[in-house]
Amino acid sequence: MTQHEAIKSFTIDIPQSELDYLRDRLSRARRAQEIAGVGDEYGVAVDRVDRLAEYWAKEYDWRETESRLNGFPQFVTEIDGQRMHFLHIESPDPKAVPLLLLHGWPGTIMEFVDLIEPLTRPAEGPAFHLVIPSLPGFGFSGPTTETGWGAARTAKALATLMARLGYERYGAHGNDGGAFIAPELGRIDGEHVIGIHVDQIFSFPSGDPSEMEGMTEEEMGALQVLQWFYENKSSYDQLHSQQPQTLAHALADSPRGLLAWMDQLFGDVVDDRFVIDNVIIHWLNGTIASSMRFYFENKRNPIDTTPANFPMANSSFAGDFQSIRRFAERDYTNITQWRTHDTGGHYAAHQAPALLAADLRDFFTALD
Repeated sequence: MTQHEAIKSFTIDIPQSELDYLRDRLSRARRAQEIAGVGDEYGVAVDRVDRLAEYWAKEYDWRETESRLNGFPQFVTEIDGQRMHFLHIESPDPKAVPLLLLHGWPGTIMEFVDLIEPLTRPAEGPAFHLVIPSLPGFGFSGPTTETGWGAARTAKALATLMARLGYERYGAHGNDGGAFIAPELGRIDGEHVIGIHVDQIFSFPSGDPSEMEGMTEEEMGALQVLQWFYENKSSYDQLHSQQPQTLAHALADSPRGLLAWMDQLFGDVVDDRFVIDNVIIHWLNGTIASSMRFYFENKRNPIDTTPANFPMANSSFAGDFQSIRRFAERDYTNITQWRTHDTGGHYAAHQAPALLAADLRDFFTALD
């Protein structure tokens, strides 16, 4: 193994001066003007940002999160010229299945912390060896320094990581951006990938009118949710895909601004600590610009969308958009498990970890 291929132990140790500077910046931030009585009609409201920023500055304790993360084995390695940080938690079960857990934006590895115990040391059922990477350009992997780091290049790097760890067969689970990356692993590393599980399958109508024939009321409702999201909440996608660097100048300089921008995809369906845990990891590592570039790179270097037949599973949770099976089966011809839950949300690993853990165990057990 060369120096670049070496896997090194890693411990998070943020200098106190960085935390003091952050608290000072939060205390001196200028509040945005807004029209009285409009609530969140124009975007994340001032009173919500006020409350979260005050919690962040006066109550939130980064050292608790730092200690929690340092309680898990962490490592860094270099792949394709990019530093890769990851948690690697091995189960005591010798039959455990290696499993990648892949987050998205504005998430971080914090998405999956609540899944670690139920997956590595389950009360019953199969166990997993977990590899939880900070995606290139996110969190403790640090900023990307080259172009091209979208889902396709990231998937290749993750395949290399799993091989470097000695895993000849493994599975992957993805949420949000991770739900783009995980299926790409199935396409490019099918010799080693057991199966792919996601929280969202991004398969939409192609424009062929025949695809819409016989749509059920439930399917039409799911389409309406997608249309509402596109019309009301997708500005971040457009901006990240077209002008991420322009926005990064503001967000890299303002923790309050970064909080507001990222909170548009968190909201009050998750607890305040979860929001700040994810936001502060981006702030402390300077990954605001690089994490947003992920969208730009995906537009410039799109992933393969030809039909694939590796084993695939989807879990949809309430509060998230609902994947539509007829379109999913057009793109993935070997869907072996399809679950819909009336609880949870977009961050299911945090909001409903027991349900997601059960889905993962059922899917991968059936593949043995």
